[in-house]
Amino acid sequence: MDLGDLADRLDDAADRVGPEVQRTVRRQADRLRDAIRQNASGRPGPNVITGAYRASWRIEEFAVPHGGGADIGTRQPQGRRLEFGFVGPDSLGRVYAQPPFAHVEPAVNSLSPQIEAAFRATLDDIFGGGA
Repeated sequence: MDLGDLADRLDDAADRVGPEVQRTVRRQADRLRDAIRQNASGRPGPNVITGAYRASWRIEEFAVPHGGGADIGTRQPQGRRLEFGFVGPDSLGRVYAQPPFAHVEPAVNSLSPQIEAAFRATLDDIFGGGA
């Protein structure tokens, strides 16, 4: 590597980090939301009654210095009960023994290696592939 152009290459890389990391965040958040929705389409996840719960999963992107992030979630009240189950009385005194129908954790676990690889590839592209 020619050390004479090192400063220019570092400036170029610094300009690319934020937009390319945010683009990678967006793509991976879409993949994770889609996997959660797929897992919420029947056993072992929750069954689909109307499709409203599955459709309620949203991505909220947010800015961070030199990149971005995303929250993936639902505001539907049954989300927590479906993922973790619920045993006992609710606020109205109804008693439940609902088992968990995990759909978020399996999606995160199955995609984590691919998400990590996508970020590694993005950074390798920006910074030239490392060693």
